[in-house]
Amino acid sequence: MGDESGEFRDAGETAGAGTDEGFGFRRIERGGTTGGCPVARGPDGVWEVRGYAEARAVLRGTSTVQAGLGIETVSKLPRRIRRPVLYRDGPEHREHRRQTARFFTPRRVDEHYRDLMVRVAQDRIDRLRADGRALLSDLSFDLAIEVACAVIGLTDSRPGIKRRLERFFPERFGTPGLTSPSGVYWTLRQNINWLRVYAGDVRPAVRARRRARRDDLISHLIDDGCSNAEILGECLTFAAAGMVTTREFISAAAWHLFSDPGLRAHYRAADEPGRLAVLGEILRLEPVLGRLSRRTTQPLELPGADGGRLTVPAGDRIDILVDHVNTDERTVGTRPLRLRPGRAMKDAKGPGLAFGDGPHTCPGQHIALLETDVFLSRLLALPGVRMTGPPTVGFMEAIGGYELRDCVLEVTAGDGG
Repeated sequence: MGDESGEFRDAGETAGAGTDEGFGFRRIERGGTTGGCPVARGPDGVWEVRGYAEARAVLRGTSTVQAGLGIETVSKLPRRIRRPVLYRDGPEHREHRRQTARFFTPRRVDEHYRDLMVRVAQDRIDRLRADGRALLSDLSFDLAIEVACAVIGLTDSRPGIKRRLERFFPERFGTPGLTSPSGVYWTLRQNINWLRVYAGDVRPAVRARRRARRDDLISHLIDDGCSNAEILGECLTFAAAGMVTTREFISAAAWHLFSDPGLRAHYRAADEPGRLAVLGEILRLEPVLGRLSRRTTQPLELPGADGGRLTVPAGDRIDILVDHVNTDERTVGTRPLRLRPGRAMKDAKGPGLAFGDGPHTCPGQHIALLETDVFLSRLLALPGVRMTGPPTVGFMEAIGGYELRDCVLEVTAGDGG
């Protein structure tokens, strides 16, 4: 609902300057109820984890492997093709993560990518000011693409990379197959989009780096003996993690900041660590991926009710419901659905398990938070900027992830900030 200042608030929201109870509340609900049993087995045989300590034990365990995220399709690839790092486990996975960790350290991000973030963010904001109106998802996707491409090494692309990636990561996915017209359509579409990204982005980057090595992920993969097909798989994995999820989180954070004047004032007045604390708390409440899945390779013991223990048999699937885990009062404290930057938490970091934990922790978490802050801190400093209304919310059922669309930003010359 708009008002004369261009603010909007959700029904029932009381905006204010912020108190010990926090500023706002969760806006993206994925169903179910908070609380309940920390670990339970569903009627389909899948274990659901809602407790923070229990989820962390699963993610850090050595007797689980990745499940979901299309791993069933990847497992059908010929054995001679090395799987992308997302789909590997054990010593090979740990060694790959050790070798590539240097690309994602806070120091490297600050020294190598901050200036790029600032330049791209300011360019898109200047474009918004000139045009007077833009979709937030377009601006944030532009930023996420530029930054992720610099980290990966996709810097020699032909024109049109944004369109190719939008086609590869559509808002609606179908199930590929050969037994129905729909399955055949999605199979052909998927293969065509793989080829488009390969021909337009990956092959030019690989060719350039075979001529002259650079300090990026593709150069490392070439040094490691990866084929072009294997490099393509890694690039698309990092594109999904570094571009698509960041776009969604920027929209979620902007939604909170534009619709709560108290939170916005707190964010604008804070230094960079303080702003990052705000963003971490928003991400705790609104994790982009709502579900992380693992499969046990041997019996896994977890904490049970009343101090007991329970055993998940080998071969069972475990779904970690991150949006529930991140509101476990035993870890995050009282009023877990309120947005309280800097809240005291037991054995947990600001975003909770929004970036995962254990061997498959997202390596780009510092990049994602920093580029979000670089963009939003400058956007909110733009006089007369406003979001015209809340976004439409869609969901990707397979991963419990959200998609926020139709966030329209407008700038009116002469308005106050």
